[in-house]
Amino acid sequence: MTIADIKTNAQGKMDQSIAAFKHNLTKIRTGRANPALLDTIHVEYYGNHVPLSQVANVSLLDARTISVQPWEKGMGAKIEKAIRESDLGLNPANMGDLIRVPMPPMSEERRREMTKIVRAEGEQAKIAIRNQRRDANDAIKKLVKDKEATEDDQKRTETEVQKATDKHITEIDALVASKEKDIMEV
Repeated sequence: MTIADIKTNAQGKMDQSIAAFKHNLTKIRTGRANPALLDTIHVEYYGNHVPLSQVANVSLLDARTISVQPWEKGMGAKIEKAIRESDLGLNPANMGDLIRVPMPPMSEERRREMTKIVRAEGEQAKIAIRNQRRDANDAIKKLVKDKEATEDDQKRTETEVQKATDKHITEIDALVASKEKDIMEV
């Protein structure tokens, strides 16, 4: 493995950590409805537990209501039960061939809890980024130890990896601040 490979690998893994963090943020509830909120819900379908998106069309009716339209007639009750039993605190209303999922307004206390969850997710993403930096630095030190790179190369590469780390951590901080603003908005 060369120094260029190490830098490229570290950059790619840091980008993946950011993408995973963004995906996790979509699952955290704000005051508005978001179809991605239901991504974690699984429904029993012919003996298997499958994601809700594989048995129904999930979309927005308005800013505070998610609509779930099952593809099969008999799935409505199972989908409604799965949404109700999830830890999201949602109360779906079955209207025949359409299930409406209204988003209840969040209390101030619940909003504060959600911001704590966002901060914790952000911290986990930062830890993942720092772990990538550590792995890259360890790989560079191994190259120097094996006499495949010079100490000057090591210092230069460690500086570049640190700059990439700082850039990604700044991006995470910005995403956390943006999500907190969304949550606290009434």
